[in-house]
Amino acid sequence: TALEACREAGTSPESLLKRHQQGDWGIVCDEDRQANENALKSGARIFSVYETTEGERLWVITEADRSSTCVLTPEEY
Repeated sequence: TALEACREAGTSPESLLKRHQQGDWGIVCDEDRQANENALKSGARIFSVYETTEGERLWVITEADRSSTCVLTPEEY
């Protein structure tokens, strides 16, 4: 799970949420980066990808209606 991956890497989920909130989208492709920038204005979903020191990828997704933000592994999606 994402929480286990964070714990193993010594990374807090809160630090990923903070990066996401500040517009640091992590290692997304250019297309997703532009989609995120557009989503700030249009209200679409926002998607970030971060890699832990253990090489595990973690996704942070904010729903389009801004009702929730989740930290999860790709497998949890």
